Amino acid sequence: MPDMSATHAALAQLLPLAGDTFDKNKVTPGILGFIVFAVLALGTWGLMKSMNRHMGRVDFEEAPEPAAADAPSKPAGA
Repeated sequence: MPDMSATHAALAQLLPLAGDTFDKNKVTPGILGFIVFAVLALGTWGLMKSMNRHMGRVDFEEAPEPAAADAPSKPAGA
């Protein structure tokens, strides 16, 4: 089994090098945020595709208004 103190010493030497580019106060979404966003985007795309398919199957015919059907038509010049 490797000596843990040697590994710890090696990591301690690398940390100051990463300190210049690594900001401990900065929070980023990382890979988990990307995966969650991608899953939400795919779900939204699937729902919109399904909605479009279902709306295409709707056969809508508007019924005439009852008041317009019962009233006699008046001549345009009267």
